[in-house]
Amino acid sequence: MDRIDLIEEYPSKIAAMLLNDEIDIGLVPVAVIPKLKESHIITDYCIGAENEVASVALFSDVPIEQIETVLLDYQSRTSVNLAKVLLKEYWKKDVKLQDAKEDFRSEIKGNVAGIVIGDRALEQSKMSPYMYDLATAWIEFTKLPFVFAAWVANKPLGEDFEDAFNRANADGVKHIDEVVMEQGPQHFDLKKYYTYNISYELTDNKRKGLSLFLDKLSKL
Repeated sequence: MDRIDLIEEYPSKIAAMLLNDEIDIGLVPVAVIPKLKESHIITDYCIGAENEVASVALFSDVPIEQIETVLLDYQSRTSVNLAKVLLKEYWKKDVKLQDAKEDFRSEIKGNVAGIVIGDRALEQSKMSPYMYDLATAWIEFTKLPFVFAAWVANKPLGEDFEDAFNRANADGVKHIDEVVMEQGPQHFDLKKYYTYNISYELTDNKRKGLSLFLDKLSKL
């Protein structure tokens, strides 16, 4: 901690800061990687999924066959682009895509669905009759896990720093129980979320999934 200044923001804001060289490294949606002049994934850890992710989903009042418009969450480029890939190639749905504003969940009704991420998605799963988990759909479509976010630097940071940062990530993953206890009672089983829904190790299979996603993203 004495070697970094920690900034906490939602994913797409962190990505914008990395693009603008306002920060040197960020846990960013992987969709930003092709936009960087220089990019380095500097740890063996990520925010990935090998099962349903629970916190990134398409929510609707009606079955997917009846959806006409999809509102796109402003907080994550990767989730939005994953939804676009899946709508086009997996669900084969031609829908109207609309960028959403902050309080857009009240607009999810009738034939209007929404991509919702994060804690709000965990809340929305209790409210919407239909939930289509994007990680589940990707895994069924490609037979590969999905990487939502990775620690990406926009310049070389040096082997010493990268090694220390990687070990810090490893240490954090070992203390999930303490993290859950610090959060207190929640509307969702955080222990399950942190240990089942989220998968942290950036394995070879996850790298293959990431490469495939970036390839499909380039063709959108």
